[in-house]
Amino acid sequence: MEKLTNLLDMNHAWLSEYLTSIGQPTYRTAQLYNWMMQGAALGEMSNLPKAMRERIAADGVYTLPKVVTKQTSKDGTTKFLFELADGERVESVVMKYRHGNSICVSTQAGCRMGCKFCASSDHGGGAKFSRNLTSGEMLGQVIVAQREIGERIGGIVLMGVGEPLDNYDNVLGFIRAAGAENGLNISLRSVALSTCGLADKIRQLAEEELPITLSVSLHAPDDHIRSEIMPINARWGVDEVLAATRDYFRATGRRVSFEYLMLAGVNDGDNQANDLAEKLQKYMRDMPYHVNLIPWNDVGGRFAPSHPAAVSRFNERLRRHGVNSTVRRSLGTDIAAACGQLRAGAK
Repeated sequence: MEKLTNLLDMNHAWLSEYLTSIGQPTYRTAQLYNWMMQGAALGEMSNLPKAMRERIAADGVYTLPKVVTKQTSKDGTTKFLFELADGERVESVVMKYRHGNSICVSTQAGCRMGCKFCASSDHGGGAKFSRNLTSGEMLGQVIVAQREIGERIGGIVLMGVGEPLDNYDNVLGFIRAAGAENGLNISLRSVALSTCGLADKIRQLAEEELPITLSVSLHAPDDHIRSEIMPINARWGVDEVLAATRDYFRATGRRVSFEYLMLAGVNDGDNQANDLAEKLQKYMRDMPYHVNLIPWNDVGGRFAPSHPAAVSRFNERLRRHGVNSTVRRSLGTDIAAACGQLRAGAK
């Protein structure tokens, strides 16, 4: 058997093997897993033998993220600061929509992508990258948040602290666990993965046959601007990212979306709108895609948000070029829970 870890990191086969190793029958696997998906403490697992619970506690292999702070926005958004078993801290956000609740999950403690407009990176004032989160630590964010709000969470966006594709294996394990019928049973069509453009991993993800939504953080129409605000562009430029995104759609048939953060005087001019439309039409012609224009949420530093009139003008220009685009409504700005505002190691 592999080295003991958090039980939430284990699939059913591995969990069953662990229970067998401590002298428990395999039918206990489903019982234990059901309790864990509810976020129950060992003492609450009333249909499990006391000796079994004591052994699990002694092994120290069942841990859930601890809620350090919980803030609720005037728009109903709830932000959690979670502490993990080793003391690392990450933030997650539950967003309430008419169609149900979605959670923005963190995938790393810190982020090494270095985007200059983002609070999760050291450029944005956040903590430097510390480590990848395990699949169980991601799963735990959903489980605990769901228990805290007392309502089902039916959607997941991997847009919290960290770059999901930089933690590829653990993120894939989390997605599969979240979608499992005997787990959280969240439809994978309600899961969105956001990446700043790791082209090789986008192509790898296309081979996984997961019906999730891919969201690409583009934020600029050309390499000159994108390299200034996103250091990762030195490795994978705009054309390579768009080519990989096109290949993703061809392999999966799943519509993709592009995130475009509106920064005053940086990427919000008429020329940038024209160039963006031209670039998207070059690579994504006749494919279903959508552009989310995101007003920048202030996290300090040298940037300023685009004026609402500039955002509206940019949107209209894209639409005149035939690009399907909308302006995203920011949720949770009053509690620093909006896009780009989450921090690793928050106090």
